[in-house]
Amino acid sequence: MPDLITLAIPAFLALLFAEAIAGAIMRRDIYELKDAAASITMGLGNVFVDLFAKAILFALLTWLHRFALFSIGFQWWAWALLFFADEFSYYWFHRVSHECRFFWASHVVHHSSQRYNLSTALRQTWTGTFTSFVFWIWLPIVGFAPVMIMTMKAISLLYQFWIHTELVRSMGPLEKVLNTPSHHRVHHGSNPHYIDRNHGGTLIIWDKLFGSFEPENPADPPRFGLTHNIGTYNPVRIAFHEWLQMFRDAWSAPGWHNKIRYIFGNPGWRHDYPTGADAGR
Repeated sequence: MPDLITLAIPAFLALLFAEAIAGAIMRRDIYELKDAAASITMGLGNVFVDLFAKAILFALLTWLHRFALFSIGFQWWAWALLFFADEFSYYWFHRVSHECRFFWASHVVHHSSQRYNLSTALRQTWTGTFTSFVFWIWLPIVGFAPVMIMTMKAISLLYQFWIHTELVRSMGPLEKVLNTPSHHRVHHGSNPHYIDRNHGGTLIIWDKLFGSFEPENPADPPRFGLTHNIGTYNPVRIAFHEWLQMFRDAWSAPGWHNKIRYIFGNPGWRHDYPTGADAGR
């Protein structure tokens, strides 16, 4: 099965250069060379790692599909159902990746740039596929074919590429239903009221349904990056810094309760803050 993400790499790079040229013409400070290079390197590393990770995931989904409750098939309505099922899975994967440090350790990579442009979309984890699969394993058990699941996951990621831009300000009425550049800029903001908001993939409806939606306020533009930025363009440090810090925190924490909470609790939680309050990220 051809990998849609790999096939799309030339288009990704072409659009990235087009955005950079448009930004220069508009005299917008959108790109920084070292930052963009780090993001592209992370993306290429993600593609390489996923050659193995996706093969393992496909094998797992195929095995689980043997126990399918329904024979859904490949009809048009099956694809329509899968679109919403995949979006639902992605929303909860994405939300938990912000609320549980074990998953945040992979996802933080995508938020580590202080720039917001199409190269930021390529700044992807090298470890996430090995952990995020748990949010999709229900789909083959229901009856969706593994090839359909993998294809829909790729389509969702393809859609999310273009929303990483500051050049598109509003999509008008589409803002009510779709995840747009405006909604996703909020998601990448480190402003206190923007943190952990707008987790949708293609759709924004789940955020509105489950109370995690926040509109972009032009008077308070998002500050991109982390609350505590890592200050490096080294791809290896970008990929693994949070994993190392998480295990350091757990190792040095007093008591098993604190150790476990450092791994599975909120990413900003600290045992040495008053009442365990979040220390920020």
